[in-house]
Amino acid sequence: MNEQSGDLNCEIRCAMSRRRFLATMSSAAAGAVLVGLDRTRLFAAEDLGEYVDLAALRPRPAVWIKSAVVRIPPPYWLGWPGTSYDLEGHRKEYAAAFTAAARRVGVRLEQEAKPLESDEATNTFANQIAAEKPDAVLLLLQHIGVWHWVDRIAKAGVPTLVFSPIGMAFTGHVYEISRRPGVCVLSSLETSAVEQAFRMVRAKRQLEATRLLVVAGTERRETVLERLGTKVRYIPRRTLHELFARMPETKEVRQVAAEMRRGAKKIVEPTLQDTLNAARSYITAKRLLRDEDANALTTDCLGMVSAKVVPTPPCMAASLFQDGGVTYGCEADLFAAMSLLLTSYLLDRPGFMNDPVPETVKNVLVAAHCTCGTRLNGFSNPREPYILRSHSESNIGVSMEILWRIGQPVTLVSFQNPNQLILDTGTVVGNVNTPPAGGCRTSVEIKMDRVEDVRDVLGFHQVVFYGDHRRDVENFCQMYGIKVINSPERPPSGQGA
Repeated sequence: MNEQSGDLNCEIRCAMSRRRFLATMSSAAAGAVLVGLDRTRLFAAEDLGEYVDLAALRPRPAVWIKSAVVRIPPPYWLGWPGTSYDLEGHRKEYAAAFTAAARRVGVRLEQEAKPLESDEATNTFANQIAAEKPDAVLLLLQHIGVWHWVDRIAKAGVPTLVFSPIGMAFTGHVYEISRRPGVCVLSSLETSAVEQAFRMVRAKRQLEATRLLVVAGTERRETVLERLGTKVRYIPRRTLHELFARMPETKEVRQVAAEMRRGAKKIVEPTLQDTLNAARSYITAKRLLRDEDANALTTDCLGMVSAKVVPTPPCMAASLFQDGGVTYGCEADLFAAMSLLLTSYLLDRPGFMNDPVPETVKNVLVAAHCTCGTRLNGFSNPREPYILRSHSESNIGVSMEILWRIGQPVTLVSFQNPNQLILDTGTVVGNVNTPPAGGCRTSVEIKMDRVEDVRDVLGFHQVVFYGDHRRDVENFCQMYGIKVINSPERPPSGQGA
């Protein structure tokens, strides 16, 4: 526990009566400035403090993958993988590995009992999956001469994963099919790649099962994003801050506030009341998602702060959401939220939506924002060190300054629309303090890969996350027909040094 937190439980208990009075008065004052708000609802008997499980908001759709072994009939003489290759031993080994991977990812894997060893068997299987339409098919190759059968199955119209252990392909075999939309070829001995491929299939189903709230404006409507399948529901901005005004200071609010203060490396600006308000914002957002039957949200947070209808931006709430696997995006930016969803579903870790700042002396990108998850290594892993700060632009509320690990490879993604995504990679080289810098609380210096001049980095509100996952994102985009764009390696002709 840091020295500024003190005995939080005692502090909270001792201040309870005073804060209840202040919270009630604060809620009433907020209600008084809300146009059209029925003031009697501020004191309604309904239990707004009812617990909402954040984890239950993350979609868990059923995912079905069919699997088959493809090989020529054994025994055979010469030809790769070779007469010495233990076909049945490796078949059992890979079957067990695939089953375990499916269990970890949470998908149903149905493996064909008999290998496909003929034109007839291959055609029957291809026709079967075309009719049944599983979410994907996984093929394990056990001979170098079966790629024409792989082609037949891939053309059945079902997303096709091909695991080709070393010894089953030359470059010529994979040159075309490995770049084909709807196909992912893994020519490797690394079965972890199959687990990530399962996660890729699951991610697409999760995107299709997601309803994303955009809390902005004054209208209510719903649409569905092409290709990605995500339902997008627009609701009036006042829906959120009116609900916040009515949200009581519950036991959960006090527990969340205490935990965040206790876990902080340091607390700079926020008071205890600031942290309690931030925790109320977290509870309010969970309740809103449950009431709207939604799984993620992005809000006009700056608009609410500018209009002074809330005492705190939702920065800490958004960080807690991201750590729990539920997307909470900033500034009602639809496609930044979709980029956060992709990171969460595809890689089981939070992303960092940011403003890109060029540092031209050191030639590094500074990714800066006041909202960032702490469990950057994955939802089930420990938090990175964080400092509790105020929201930088308004100097109110609670924002998390996350200290990113120096030397950590990172990936940047940014949906431009449902059909196009910017993809880059880099390495963390520093964290920027505010002050002396201005801007947002979490500010991470990134040395970009394959980009000679940092001024050429594409996009805005990119999402940055731990790990070099360029190939994983490329595989997802290729499988589902999304065009990948990279920042230019060199300045455009006639520009730069």
